[in-house]
Amino acid sequence: MPVITTPQEFDVEDLYVDLRRMIGRPLYLKCEGFNFAGSVKLRAAGEMVDSAVRSGALRPGMTIVESSSGNLGVALSLVAASRGLNFVCVTDSRCTTVSRRLMQRLGADVRVVTEPDPQRGLLGARLDLVARLCAEHRDFHWLNQYANPGNWTAHYRTTGPQIAKAFPELDVLFVGAGTTGTLMGCARYFRENNPGVTIVAVDAVGSVNFGHEPGGRLIPGIGTSVRPAILDESYVDDTVLVAETDTVRACRALLREGFLLGGSTGTVLSGAARWLGANRPDEELTAVAIAPDLGERYLDTVYDDAWVLESFGPDALAAEAAATGTGTGLASIGPTSVGSL
Repeated sequence: MPVITTPQEFDVEDLYVDLRRMIGRPLYLKCEGFNFAGSVKLRAAGEMVDSAVRSGALRPGMTIVESSSGNLGVALSLVAASRGLNFVCVTDSRCTTVSRRLMQRLGADVRVVTEPDPQRGLLGARLDLVARLCAEHRDFHWLNQYANPGNWTAHYRTTGPQIAKAFPELDVLFVGAGTTGTLMGCARYFRENNPGVTIVAVDAVGSVNFGHEPGGRLIPGIGTSVRPAILDESYVDDTVLVAETDTVRACRALLREGFLLGGSTGTVLSGAARWLGANRPDEELTAVAIAPDLGERYLDTVYDDAWVLESFGPDALAAEAAATGTGTGLASIGPTSVGSL
């Protein structure tokens, strides 16, 4: 019987959903939402805070400050509460109401940016506010998940080895590209320990991670408007761009099967389904995709008909209605483009 003293000690590491019946080919979804933070970000949050404490950069009485679209903010709120530290989360208007409330109930001070930087979008505006806060408060420490090696080291030590243990014959791994901590940690692990595994990064249309044109995005958790410093494209074999309408359709297809998962999962799953169909249609591959979080935080957005209608127009709901009653429709859901680096 597991007994814990801090919430970050509990983390389900080996839960996978077999999606073969839904997409017509083997694909295993690694579910990362079963911990007290509700997402894979708990690992990076713990690693970055522990490293800062060990180095002396973060001391008792100081305040952590970080930019987050939601999940890392919740994870850092939890870690800060368990360590008796203060935490200021700088987020933006795309952060879900549930995520904001969770952070506040855990004791975080949540600052919401509403006006984007003309060139660097909402993320750029968030980073500017973080810089101002640190300049004004000498006891503030910015973890900087976008450049902090702890962001990817956490997954090099945990997520990558967990997948390798569960699937020693792994052929391809699909990972969403947000701040790219999960992507870089897993990619580095497999490059060093099983270089035959193909690493496919799944990104959102409008994200600049891999040099594509910037554009507006409404669903948090995947894609950026400022390229993360920790991203090293040499570890990535292929990329997929997914439109947010396809993200919504994939999330809702999963829900029709009883799986309530987050927006990033819909993006990754949509990209994986199309990549497998386009690149290896006749091969029996062992493929894994990472599902970063669960779906409760998206009930007011991705799973709300009014929000989807307002955000993406009637076509998004019409596509779902067409799929209802004829299976999940997941096999036909795909991203806007698939391209090699």
